Amino acid sequence: GLREKAEEAARLGRELRESRAAEEALQKQYQEEKTLRRKYWNMMEDMKGKIRVYARCRPFAQYEKERGASQVVTFVDESTLAVDTSRGPREFTYDNVFAPGSTQQEVFDECSSLMQSALDGYNVCCFAYGQTGSGKTYTMTGVPGTEHAGLTPRLVDECFNLIAENEGKIDVKVSCYFVELYNDGFRDLFWPLDHGRRETPPKLDIKLNQRHTVYIRNAIVKEVTHGEELLDLFERGNANRVVASTNMNATSSRSHSIFAIQLECYDRMTKKTSVGKITIVDLAGSERADKTGATGDRIREAQAINKSLSALGDVISALSNGDSFIPYRNNKLTQVMQDSLGGNAKTLMFVNISPADYNQEETLTSLLYASRVKLITNDAKKQEDSAEVARLRAYIRRLEAGGPVDDGDDDGEEEKS
Repeated sequence: GLREKAEEAARLGRELRESRAAEEALQKQYQEEKTLRRKYWNMMEDMKGKIRVYARCRPFAQYEKERGASQVVTFVDESTLAVDTSRGPREFTYDNVFAPGSTQQEVFDECSSLMQSALDGYNVCCFAYGQTGSGKTYTMTGVPGTEHAGLTPRLVDECFNLIAENEGKIDVKVSCYFVELYNDGFRDLFWPLDHGRRETPPKLDIKLNQRHTVYIRNAIVKEVTHGEELLDLFERGNANRVVASTNMNATSSRSHSIFAIQLECYDRMTKKTSVGKITIVDLAGSERADKTGATGDRIREAQAINKSLSALGDVISALSNGDSFIPYRNNKLTQVMQDSLGGNAKTLMFVNISPADYNQEETLTSLLYASRVKLITNDAKKQEDSAEVARLRAYIRRLEAGGPVDDGDDDGEEEKS
C-alpha cells in the first residue's frame, strides 16, 4: 500500500507540475496576445490620428486620509474607470487606465514606443493634466535613478538604448531645450547653468519653422552625446523651476515646464535625414484658491495658471468640435503646444486624478477635459529630407549666419504677430 501511495503522490506531483507549466504557458500566451492587441489598437489609433489619453489615479494623499476621505473612483477594467456622483457612478473610457497600484515601469511600458516615433522623424508630445497634487510631476519626472523614475528619465534611457541598437545604421545628433511658462512669461531653465544671476536673459519667442514645428527663439539648445549628460541637464534645469508649498501639495509646480529633445537622424542606407522631436510638458495644476490657501503671489500665479489652462480648454473644445478657427494665439501655453494639438504630432495625454470624495468635483472636470481630447484628430507626418535637401538647408543656414552651420532650427515661416 505504501508503494502505491508513493506512486500516486508522484503522479499527482507530476500532474500538478504539468498543469502549472500549462497555466504559465497560457498566461504567457495571454500576455503576448494582449501586447499584440494593444500594439494593433495603437497602430489603428495612429492611422486615425487620434491623441492617446491615459488616466492615472494616485493613492490617497496624507491630507485626504486625515480628513477621513472616502474613495469615489473605481476601476472597471484596463481602459474604464467610474466616478461616484449624486446620480450614481459615471463611467469614462480612455486608451488606458492606471489604478493607484500601478508602477512607473508599467506606465512607461505603455509609452515607450513614443521614442521610436521621434527617432523615425515624427513630432511627438506627451503632457500631463490634472488638479494640483494629483501626481502629474510624479508621472512625468518622478525620482530619477530609482524605481520611482518617471516618464522623462525613462524616455532619455530609451532614446540612447535605441541609438546604441542602431549603431552603424544611423547617425543621430541629440539636442535639447528646457523652458518654463511662469506668470505668462517664458524662462529658460538652462540659462542659470551658464550665466550669473545678474545677467539678463534674452526674451524668448515662440516661432514656427518651415515644417510647422514649434521652436523657441533665443532658448539655449544643448547638444548631448550620452544619456547621463541629457538626464543631468534635465535634473539641473528642473531644479530651477518655480515651486511653492500649498495646502494641497508641499512642492506644487507653479509653472508649466516644456522639455524638448530634438533628434536629427541620418540613415546611412537611404542617405536621408529625418528630424524628430519629443516634447514633454508638465502642466501646473488647475486649482481653486479656497482649497490651496493661496494668497498674494500664489493668487497671481494661480490666476496665470488657470488663465492658460482655460485657453488650453478653449483650443481643445474648438478642435474637438471641428471648428475652422482654433484660438492658439490666445495664450503662450497654447502657442507652444500648437504643433501637438491638432498639429502634426503624435500626442499622448495623461489625466492625473485623486481617488477621494474631497476632490470629486475636480476629478470629474479633469476627466471631462480628457474625454474631449480623445475627439481631436492630429495629422502626424514624418519629417524627412533627402541628402541633397539636407545639405542645401545646411548650406543656406551657413550663408545666412555668415559663419559655421547652426543646426538649431530652420528659421523659415515664422508666426505672424
